[in-house]
Amino acid sequence: MHHASIRTADIYRAIAFYEQLGFQVCERFTAGITLACWMEGLGGRIELLQVPQPRPAADAFGDEHYTGYYHLSFDLTDLVEDLPLWLNQLKQRYAEQSSRSGQLPPLKILLEPMQQIIGNVVYEVAFIADADGLPLEFLRMMAPLKTD
Repeated sequence: MHHASIRTADIYRAIAFYEQLGFQVCERFTAGITLACWMEGLGGRIELLQVPQPRPAADAFGDEHYTGYYHLSFDLTDLVEDLPLWLNQLKQRYAEQSSRSGQLPPLKILLEPMQQIIGNVVYEVAFIADADGLPLEFLRMMAPLKTD
């Protein structure tokens, strides 16, 4: 996949948010009157597009009847050893940056880290909301289940 595209109400606020996750702007461009950029980090690329006259995003995480793209998921298995520790460090960095810049909204945790079995693997899984309220999943493979 080349990139995942995210429409945002405020591209500068969105850039500041994704920078806290370790993304960096690699290209800035326009598409008509729309401001846009590509950002790279966490093993992938996202595209941010500023929407003129934005409406609030749908509540994809909270509305069990929502249909459509649900969330982006980032595999932190090779990057972190402990998902709860990583999330606590993110909360700290985010709070510090938010108080300095005043540009970032409070970090919203949608699901605190928990263990989930998918197939024969145990994962740590957590969800946060981005600057526009869109859900982002972070997971880390812990261990395969033993089969006898």
